[in-house]
Amino acid sequence: METNTDADSLKRVFGLRTLVIYGVGDILGAGIYAVIGKIAGLSGSLVWASFLTAMVVAAFTALSYAELGSRFPQSGGVATFVHRAFRTDWLSLLVGWLMFCTCLVSMATLSRAFAGYLNAFIPALPVWLIVITLFAALAFVNFRGMQESSALNIVCTTVEVSGLIIVVLVATLFLSGGGGTAAASSLATSPPVGWTSVAQGAALAFYAFIGFEDIVNVAEEVKNPERNVPRAIVLSLGIAGIMYILVSWLAAQVLTPAELGASAAPLLDVVRRSQPNFPQVIFTVIALFAVMNTALLNFVTASRLMFGMSRDGLIPAWLGKLHPRRATPYRTLLVILPIVIVLALSGTLQFLAGTTATLILLMFCLVNLSLLILKRREPRNSGFHVPMLVPAIALLCNLILIAFASQASYVLAAAFIGIGLLLIVVQRALTKGRSPST
Repeated sequence: METNTDADSLKRVFGLRTLVIYGVGDILGAGIYAVIGKIAGLSGSLVWASFLTAMVVAAFTALSYAELGSRFPQSGGVATFVHRAFRTDWLSLLVGWLMFCTCLVSMATLSRAFAGYLNAFIPALPVWLIVITLFAALAFVNFRGMQESSALNIVCTTVEVSGLIIVVLVATLFLSGGGGTAAASSLATSPPVGWTSVAQGAALAFYAFIGFEDIVNVAEEVKNPERNVPRAIVLSLGIAGIMYILVSWLAAQVLTPAELGASAAPLLDVVRRSQPNFPQVIFTVIALFAVMNTALLNFVTASRLMFGMSRDGLIPAWLGKLHPRRATPYRTLLVILPIVIVLALSGTLQFLAGTTATLILLMFCLVNLSLLILKRREPRNSGFHVPMLVPAIALLCNLILIAFASQASYVLAAAFIGIGLLLIVVQRALTKGRSPST
């Protein structure tokens, strides 16, 4: 009888093309649907320059991820890289905690964007009701299991990409037909925008580029990962970045930066102005699907990270119990739901998105530091590798964008870091207290 010796290993199903599609779908999420208006409020007519700056900063870190993904083609992502470089358990645990917090704040951000697009179509619905209903629905899908989550993700990814294509088409037709004169005259008379404003917009725009780093998390399921993972990271980021720059430039031609900044549903308003006869309900549904898809991915990731932290002893083991029939970490929902609801109802979209970007930039700093340490300690001449200058520039760029983030985002990010450090101290104290009896 033939036995399957690979039963305990993940199946390698991703080629380069399918991995690029996965990466583009991950990056081209709800970020631009949610924050393009707030970025325009910061950088004005140069909203496209903020996206370009954020893409360049992300590209340097993406190259660092590409080498690290080639060095360690296994699941685990940033926590694995940090552990390999610093060889310190507590720092790896802190990174896992920050990844968890990033998911929570991003979910809260997306719920506010979801409410904005839904209120643009049904103004009478209160925000609190929309937020609670959205999270209840996502919690149900998460509880049901990964099969349902994955199926919904595929549908939503297709829909959200079609929404951006619609924006490009209707805005291009509008401008080619002589539209956009009000926006153009406003841009001509508005005061010039300084690069400080562009950098502030870029610090927020970075939120829209989150996702390229997830490619390394499926490295064990990629054919020839040493070659395909680096290429997929670079290609995915480039495709998404070009789409973002094009959409943001067109949006600022159709609407004035002030109109974009004041809008709760900026891309819907771009479509409304460009093509009033286009069925608004169609684009509203597309935007809602886009936001819901990214929120679902964050929800799934957060619940699995909390499950892993319970197994590591960082939080009570009770939270690591799986549902007997669904085999999902259902108890994590009892912790995640109240936190994200409070965050969503107490923070503005710009504040929450800015905090998410600040947290991810902090983790990217650790990634680039990890590569600098590894390149010095374990130099390599084969496989994909970048000059030492690349992670150094990436680290500097990440720090610069953090410096341009809002002061409020520092406070919440520092609070999350403090809580994480406290959990690690408590976990170590409990571990030492049990060690003599073992």
